[in-house]
Amino acid sequence: MFLLLIFFMLTSSFITPSGLPVNLPTTKKPKIVMQRVSVSITKNLEYAVNDKRVTLNNLEKVLQKELLGKEGVVVLHIDKDVPVEYLVKVAGIATSLNAKVSIATKEQ
Repeated sequence: MFLLLIFFMLTSSFITPSGLPVNLPTTKKPKIVMQRVSVSITKNLEYAVNDKRVTLNNLEKVLQKELLGKEGVVVLHIDKDVPVEYLVKVAGIATSLNAKVSIATKEQ
């Protein structure tokens, strides 16, 4: 019983929800990625990095600060109603900082 408790405690830390209410797109089998830095965009185009609200203008500075000393993995939590151009803009900023980009989804 104790081992099961430890197992669930360890695996629950792999899936961390973003701080902003985002309606994620669905996929058949989402791949679990160890989240280092989270970027959220709501359908009202509000941005957040690790649950701290930011503007698009200072997103690159905040991301650069958050990625310092960490493995460069950025998980994008983007509402499914957000136009793709905003996803591409944020992914471009992350890749310019040499970070790997992953898009969060929920299982169908």
